[in-house]
Amino acid sequence: MTINPQIFKSYDVRGVYPADFNEEIAKKIVKAYIKLYKPQKVVLGRDVRESGESLHQVSLASFLEAGVDVIDIGIVSTDMFYFAVGQLPVDGGITISASHNPREWNGMNFCKKGAEPISSETGLFDIRDLVIKNDVNVESENKGSVEKKDISEDFLRRVASFIDLTLIKPTKIVANANFGMDVILLNKAISIFNLPLTVIPLNAEPDGSFPKGPPNPLLPQNRKEFLDLLRSEKADLGVSWDGDGDRCFFADETATFIEGYFITALLATEVLKKHPGAKIIIDPRLVWATQEAIINAGGTPVICKPGMTIIADRMKKERAVFGGEMSSHFYFKENYNRDNGMIPLFLILEMLSKYNTTLSQLVAPYTSKYFISGELNFETEKKDEIIQAAHEKYEDGKIEFIDGLSVEYQDWRFNLRKSNTEPLLRLNLEARSREKMEEKKSE
Repeated sequence: MTINPQIFKSYDVRGVYPADFNEEIAKKIVKAYIKLYKPQKVVLGRDVRESGESLHQVSLASFLEAGVDVIDIGIVSTDMFYFAVGQLPVDGGITISASHNPREWNGMNFCKKGAEPISSETGLFDIRDLVIKNDVNVESENKGSVEKKDISEDFLRRVASFIDLTLIKPTKIVANANFGMDVILLNKAISIFNLPLTVIPLNAEPDGSFPKGPPNPLLPQNRKEFLDLLRSEKADLGVSWDGDGDRCFFADETATFIEGYFITALLATEVLKKHPGAKIIIDPRLVWATQEAIINAGGTPVICKPGMTIIADRMKKERAVFGGEMSSHFYFKENYNRDNGMIPLFLILEMLSKYNTTLSQLVAPYTSKYFISGELNFETEKKDEIIQAAHEKYEDGKIEFIDGLSVEYQDWRFNLRKSNTEPLLRLNLEARSREKMEEKKSE
């Protein structure tokens, strides 16, 4: 059987099922993971995708045959999986998921003990090499045992520990699960903690066929449906998750979508009230709002290349308490330095109640001062040449190479970077006035 090495990405395995990723390949990957890390006990989970059930079964069987005990947490969001690996007495784990990719895809995420991520630089390509060489023999005379466990309540108690639940006032929320688990989880939290929240559900029943297309909240059709419902319901807040639940996106009471960049600034100020003077990890693509928010709140911003493994490692090294990416991955020290799609919602609910305000008012200090282009993608095979030309053209600006090319002037800045997976250049602009942003965007 030929295996397409391209399914091994920087942070996970992803491929079209069954052409590039299937039960046979899953079996080999699990065995390679066992051979490399020699776990005695692991967590195994999966997302809602239709191909997940059979992939889950062969993965479970592969662990048991090799003498590895398994805590089977069933269908979970990816952040629940990270929590389980961090919380339970295990040596690591695998969850079967392809994040927000289209329905035809599936894949795997991997952790070591303590929910430490495994990436291309920390073992994932070693797994790939064992699989491609078919060097995956890990038979054992002893069979492993399996324990089924529902971790949802423990997970929600961890989420709730980030705020004072008694502060939450009646709030009406439009909640879009994009056919994942998160509206079910939110309703369970309301029930457990007796929260005064009214949830208007959208795409709330888990459905791995993703009947409305890829479960990505950023796609225009997904965003429109979400904002239209928020507007018609006159809700106080909108939250939309991607299909595997580890990213959350927000819209305010005017049905305006709030970029992850501004949510990072907002959450950082709140986290710093509980952790004065702490370090916060920020994304190099857009920095002015996050830097201002963190410095004004007495913290230290640390610019770090995006990517879940890179940020989790850097948070550990810097002892940072929080990190945020433009892509709406939000990381918390007290959550094993991993991203979580439910904690930000609870923090924002607490802020709305505590300060008796709206989301539009909370983000206004940033959205009224910093104007952003949104990520602009350009298809090209000449990625390096274009970045070099931009470097030469704007060499009089302040230049950084943390992730691609960043150039800063007094009243505007930009970041130009290569996509790791596609023939694309990605451009992000920010400026201190809308006019300057539009002028530079057309330039």
